[in-house]
Amino acid sequence: MSGGRALSRPEFIAMIAALFATVAFSIDSMLPALPEIAETLTPDNVNRAQLILTSFLFGMGLGTLVVGPLSDAFGRKATIIAGVALYIVASVAAIFAQSLELLLAVRVVQGLGAAAPRVVSLAMVRDIFAGRQMAQIMSFVMMIFVMVPAASPFVGSIIIANFGWRAIFVAFIVFALIGSTWVTLRQPETLPPEKRRALGVATLWSALREVLSHRMVLIYIAVLTLGFGQMFAFLSSVQPVYEEIYGITDSFPIWFLCSGLLSGAGTILNATLVMRLGMRRLAIAAYSTQTVLSAVVLVLTLSGAVPEALAFPLFFVWSVTVFFMAGLTFGNLNALALEPLGHIAGLASSVIGAVSTVGAVILAIPIGLAFNGTVAPLMIGVFCCSGLAWLLMWSARRADPAPKKVVRH
Repeated sequence: MSGGRALSRPEFIAMIAALFATVAFSIDSMLPALPEIAETLTPDNVNRAQLILTSFLFGMGLGTLVVGPLSDAFGRKATIIAGVALYIVASVAAIFAQSLELLLAVRVVQGLGAAAPRVVSLAMVRDIFAGRQMAQIMSFVMMIFVMVPAASPFVGSIIIANFGWRAIFVAFIVFALIGSTWVTLRQPETLPPEKRRALGVATLWSALREVLSHRMVLIYIAVLTLGFGQMFAFLSSVQPVYEEIYGITDSFPIWFLCSGLLSGAGTILNATLVMRLGMRRLAIAAYSTQTVLSAVVLVLTLSGAVPEALAFPLFFVWSVTVFFMAGLTFGNLNALALEPLGHIAGLASSVIGAVSTVGAVILAIPIGLAFNGTVAPLMIGVFCCSGLAWLLMWSARRADPAPKKVVRH
């Protein structure tokens, strides 16, 4: 590496977590703003306001196709800083947007910029770690990634109450500057010039074919897509579920904060167990459990067997399990997908991130728009996504039963 003294492992984890948190904060802090945005920009169809979330995710998915190859050619740090700069410019434009259409377009651009810290930071981790050690590092990172979304609606509600919903975008700028400054001043470059790959159609096509021809990688990408899909669908639906079904408005950020803090235990548990039990075994256990839990809660809810007084507590517990299972899977799945692709980590991270994010948005939009005043569409969506992910992980285990070795670069 070049650019200064290497960070200690805790410092490196904290820095990567800050970069990931920029993305998380950009999504979840908008949740308490959706009612006001709907009233201001789309009063005739308030359900369209949730596209504020999925438009950002769609832009981020598209951006991941570009930033990985750029980081392979020009280095990790330069790509991250350029992406953050685009993110900040889009945030400034969002402050002054006067229509929902313009705001959605700006959010897409903002997502394009946010793709750099999300994808390239993952490539930085792969530059240094591999196998179960990478999964363990990603577990600690994902713990912060889960905690930030949990606190984001609460922070967002405070900002909105005092300064209005447009001030959220000022907070985005501050958040982005913290992470990018940390990278600029403290993080050495993890991809030295002699290991970079020149941009070129032939080079990119060769690397892309390698990623997409690897059966196991394709399975893990599909599972990530399903996992992110149910998470994005949940985030799109959770605010109207709380408000329209359970009548919870002002205290929504507090409940969301509590659910995130409780579910953060999933990442801690994963970091503790992954070195002993392995990545695939934990992912299989997580998705099988989520499938069964969602089926049970769905049947109880649709059958009317749940007393009215217990309806919200049951939903709250179920929502905690959705986030908890994410903590047991996302870090492991990223590590599994990147394990055989360390020599093209930047482009591989791009392909994995782009396909899984765009695919997840495609899954999440109809689930979110299907909201009909009940929790049924959301629960059915989570059940289907978790069930398919479970089946795919079983197929991966049968196709490649050999355990992965732990490698330190």
